Amino acid sequence: MSVTTINPGRPLRRDWGAAFKALRRLLADAEDTTQVFRIMRALNADVSHRNYLRLLAHPEGGRIAYRRTELAQRFSDRAWLESLPAGTVGAEYRAFLDRTGFSANGLAEISTSDNPDWRDVEHPYAWFGRRERDIHDIWHVLTGYTAEEPLGEACLVAFSYAQTGGLGWAFIAAGAAIKSVRVTGNTLFARAVIEGWRHGRRARWLHGEDYEALLAEPIAVARRRLGIGDPVAYRRAQGHLRAAGLQGI
Repeated sequence: MSVTTINPGRPLRRDWGAAFKALRRLLADAEDTTQVFRIMRALNADVSHRNYLRLLAHPEGGRIAYRRTELAQRFSDRAWLESLPAGTVGAEYRAFLDRTGFSANGLAEISTSDNPDWRDVEHPYAWFGRRERDIHDIWHVLTGYTAEEPLGEACLVAFSYAQTGGLGWAFIAAGAAIKSVRVTGNTLFARAVIEGWRHGRRARWLHGEDYEALLAEPIAVARRRLGIGDPVAYRRAQGHLRAAGLQGI
């Protein structure tokens, strides 16, 4: 694929039909991660373009952009992850991978499974889009929102919307919250999602972080420095859903 297909001077149109189709499939099967990336492509338009320019204006952002590290490759370096001390963000991420069976390279494969021409596009905006994808699971670790249940994913996508401005994130969060009210008859899930959005607004802009350095930082220190709030409403909703046997909604 030619890099000229990414044209910052031409507004990208949102495809609401494709987004609704993908959301219906995702809500029917929360494990169908491919639908998440279809929604992102349908609705996020030029969000990676805008956030890349924001990165350049951020302290240390120019250095990060100049280095253009492919984080999926870095996060898949098990020897490096094993070298990170207990209690660090990286050690918690390592435990996350072991617990879930996920991998950074696996997520990268899913993201381009139906659009392989975009896998390795050499363009700053495409690189930034891959970076946003690759730090998603690190954000699970930092926020405390689990990846194993729809509630945790919904809270994190709401957090991500606040951080990135990507409409696709908001679309998924809203769809999951509406479904939860219909299934449970209460608003605990929806309140947790709103809390995730609020925490994302209050936190520092996480795209401006050097993730190789961040993974070596003690997780309690990192959360405090980044202003990531305690997920009180999330834990309340999680406990209720588990007690009711509804954690898979």
